[in-house]
Amino acid sequence: MENSGNSRKILNFNVGVLGHVDSGKTSLAKALSSTASTAAFDKNPQSKERGITLDLGFSSFTVDLPEHLQEECGARGYNSLQFTLVDCPGHASLIRTIIGGAQIIDLMMLVVDVVKGVQTQTAECLVIGELTCPRMVVVLNKTDLLPAAKRQAAVDKMTKRMHKTLETTRFKGCPVIAVAAKPGGPEAPETEVPQGVPELIELLKAQTYLPHRDPSGPFLMAVDHCFSIRGQGTVMTGTILQGALSLNDTVEIPALKVTRKVKSVQMFRQPVGSAMQGDRVGVCVTQFDPKLLERGVVCTPGSLRTLHAGLVSVRKIGYFRGALATRSKFHITVGHETVMARVSFFGLPPSSSSSATANDKTPSNQSPEQPPANPASTETSPAQPLSDLTPPDKTFSFDREYIYQEEYVTGQPGMGEGADPEQWALLEFERPVTCPSFCLVIGSKLDTDIHANTCRLAFQGQLLEGFEDKGYAESALPRLRVFKTKQREGQVERVMDDYTVIGRNLFKKETNLQLFVGLKVKLSTGEEGVIEGGFGQSGKFKIRVPEGLSAETKQLLSSTSKKKTKGGNKTEPVKEEAKTDSQPIGISLSFKRYIFDPHKKMVQS
Repeated sequence: MENSGNSRKILNFNVGVLGHVDSGKTSLAKALSSTASTAAFDKNPQSKERGITLDLGFSSFTVDLPEHLQEECGARGYNSLQFTLVDCPGHASLIRTIIGGAQIIDLMMLVVDVVKGVQTQTAECLVIGELTCPRMVVVLNKTDLLPAAKRQAAVDKMTKRMHKTLETTRFKGCPVIAVAAKPGGPEAPETEVPQGVPELIELLKAQTYLPHRDPSGPFLMAVDHCFSIRGQGTVMTGTILQGALSLNDTVEIPALKVTRKVKSVQMFRQPVGSAMQGDRVGVCVTQFDPKLLERGVVCTPGSLRTLHAGLVSVRKIGYFRGALATRSKFHITVGHETVMARVSFFGLPPSSSSSATANDKTPSNQSPEQPPANPASTETSPAQPLSDLTPPDKTFSFDREYIYQEEYVTGQPGMGEGADPEQWALLEFERPVTCPSFCLVIGSKLDTDIHANTCRLAFQGQLLEGFEDKGYAESALPRLRVFKTKQREGQVERVMDDYTVIGRNLFKKETNLQLFVGLKVKLSTGEEGVIEGGFGQSGKFKIRVPEGLSAETKQLLSSTSKKKTKGGNKTEPVKEEAKTDSQPIGISLSFKRYIFDPHKKMVQS
C-alpha cells in the first residue's frame, strides 16, 4: 500500500456513481475532479503533481484526510484520501460493479435529475446499491434547469420525495444534496462554473470511513483496460476485488487460459511492491496480446472455476413485477459475466420448512469476512445487502430433500418484507461462465424495454455449488433430491377374495405396470393395500390387502358386483356404464418422483 517513491500513503475510497441514463453522472464526475484539483490544492505544493487522473470511467481526486479520520488513518500512516469515482454507464456495467461479490464500492452516489425524479433505472440502481454497499449520498443534479424563483421549493419537494422513497431501504435518512454539475447543459461553454460541487466534496469527506480491506484469500482483480508497452510487457489496469498482489507473483488470465508473471505494479502513478483489496492498480505482466482481454478478470492460478450450471440461494427483488417461473430464462450476472440461463426453483417440503427456518436463521446469502446480518434489518430491506454475506447458507445440503416448484413462492400478505420462504434454484447456463466460489448472483430480464417503467432486476442470491462437468445432468444432478408429488385416483372393479381386489382407471392401457408393483395404495373405505401386478391387457391391476377387507367393504362390493352381473353372461366383460349406480370404492396412489433421478423411480414415504 505504501508508495515507494516517497513517504506519502494514500487511502483509496471507491465511490460508485450510479443513476438513470442522462442524469448527468459523467459531468458530475468531471466537475468533482476538476473542482477538487484546483480549489483544494492551490495552497498545496503537491497539487500539480497529483493532478486529475481521468481514466476510463475512473476519475479520481485527492483531498487532505478529513478530521474524523485523522487519528485512525494517521496511525496507519495515511496522510491523504483519494476518491476514485467508479462511473457506471448503462446497465451492463452498472451490474459489473458488483463483480464477484467483493465490496469494493465503499459509498454510492445516486445521481437523480431534479426535474424528472426517480426513473426506472434509478430504482434499479437503488437495488444494486442495497446489494453492494453500506452508505449512500443522493445528488439532485441539473438544478440550473429550475426557474430561479421556484428553485429552492422544487429542491425541497424532491428532497422530501427521495427520503420517502428510501424509507424502506437500508439507506433510510441518507443525505440529499442539490448541485448543477454542468450549468447550461452539455453544449454550454467550459467557463460555466459548476454549482454546489465544493459542498458536495465536503459532504463526501464527511461520509468517509476506513473501509474494511482484507488481503487474505485468493487474488482477484477486475480488469477494465489492457495495453502493451514495447520492451516492458502488457499492462492491465483495474481494481483488486479480493486478496493481495506482490511483485513476481504468478497470475492467471482465465479467459485466455494462460498464466503470467507480475513484473511491476503501480498505484497513484508510483511503483509499489504490493497492493490489496480495494486498491486501483496498473499491473505489468510478461507480454500477451492486449486485444484478447479488453475487460475480464485475473486471479490466483486455479482459484476460479468454469461452470456449466450452478445451485444458488434465491431471494426475489421486491421491485420486480411478475412471477419467476421455473424453466424460464433469465440474464444471470455471476462473477464478471452476464449469461442467459434456464432457472428451476425448489424449496423445503412443507413439513421441514418450519423446523428448518426455526433452527437455521442464517440469511441464505452471506459472504466471507462479515458477521451474520442483523435479522431485523433484513426485514425492511427489499434485498439482503451483500455486505452481510458469509460462506453459503447453512440450510442447503445434498442430504436434504426439496420440493419442486413451478415458480418462486412469495410470502403471505401481511408478513412483511423478507418473509418469503427459503428457496433455491438450479441455473443451467447457455455457455460456460468463469467465477469465484460463493459469489453474488443477480437474475434480470434485460430484454425488457429500457423505457418501460419497470425494474428489470428479478432476483438475487449466492452461488452455493458449481458444476464444472459438461455432463453434470448425469454426473452431479442425481445427488440433488428434488421431488414432485404425484397423486393418481382409480376405482375398485370387483373383489376376488377377502385379501384381493381388482382395480381400474389408475393406469393407461400402455403403462408398464411392473414399475408400480410393490407401491402402497389406499381404498376410500380405509384399507391399505399393495399393487401386485397387472390383470388382463386393459390396464387393470390386482391389489393385495394384507389386513383383509372389512365386512362393510365386502358388503359394498358384493352389492355392486351383483348389480354388475345381473342379466349378463358371467364370463363376458361387462360394459362400464351398466356396472353400478352406487358410489364405487376409490383407490388412491400417492408417490414422489425425484426429477433428476435417471431411473425415474417412484418412492413412497
